[in-house]
Amino acid sequence: MEYTTLGSTGIDVSELCLGCMSFGDDDEWMLDREESEALIERAIELGINFFDTANIYSTGTSEEILGDVLAEYNRDEMVVATKVRFQMREGDPNSEGLSRKAIEQELQNSLDRLGMDTVDLYQIHRWDYDTPIEQTLRALDDTVRRGQVRHIGASSMWAHQFAEALHTSDRLGLERFATMQNLYNLAYREEEREMLPLCQKEGIGVMPWSPLGAGFLTRPHEEFDETTRGEHEASLGRPYADGGGREINERVQELAAEKDRSMAQIAMAWLLHKEWVTTPILGTSSIEHLEAAVEATEIDLADSELDYLEEPYEPVPISGHE
Repeated sequence: MEYTTLGSTGIDVSELCLGCMSFGDDDEWMLDREESEALIERAIELGINFFDTANIYSTGTSEEILGDVLAEYNRDEMVVATKVRFQMREGDPNSEGLSRKAIEQELQNSLDRLGMDTVDLYQIHRWDYDTPIEQTLRALDDTVRRGQVRHIGASSMWAHQFAEALHTSDRLGLERFATMQNLYNLAYREEEREMLPLCQKEGIGVMPWSPLGAGFLTRPHEEFDETTRGEHEASLGRPYADGGGREINERVQELAAEKDRSMAQIAMAWLLHKEWVTTPILGTSSIEHLEAAVEATEIDLADSELDYLEEPYEPVPISGHE
């Protein structure tokens, strides 16, 4: 496992970040505690030191599991990120959003579940249209000054919103967002138009979520369309199969066969070749898939192969901000 610097934070993180959304019991496809612990432990054995969770993942259970496992290791060697934004308690409107009240109480709850005094990266889990960004940034700045948070990050939003947030921080002398967690993969490249160039210009660490298109890039598109996950992604309006997506899928199949690799490994390797990407967030419920993803970090794709994979892409509707 190689390591890279996370934006302007100076923190070294593994080339792959382990996403922790599959830990818990909210849905039948999730891993129970024993399975989750085994996956985290294997990730650490493989050299992964960066873990991304959120308070909303299984309503806090993901944070609890991650914290319990990392307590058995040297915490100083691990980099932990969590998020705040979505409603945590039914009937409690202040358990969601990015107001000062929500941020302060939900951060403390996250720290308690993680069993930590400080989290390395605290991210807003989408934009809050009901709270002025200045108030959110002042509250986040205070969490850093209190030593509860080391760095702050953002996730999927419009580039003009992210630019406004960065400018507000600079104007007021507040902690600025150091990372962007956005939807980006070979079948969804709309972020290349504005967000990724902005991040590159501002020295922002980029942590793409759904790097394999929720499975679209891991199997022939005919098979994906028939899966429960495929139906779920379609219901969310994910445009992976549009704008040349099916041909891209077929080219991933072709290149995978030529290199005796899996489609998932080729799709991940493509992302790792993009210079504005710091570390993709790998969400998996399988140790086998985890190990295969780590092997993808060693795949070298020629410029001609990258061009071949990208060539069919056409513009698609914006997705991921919801």
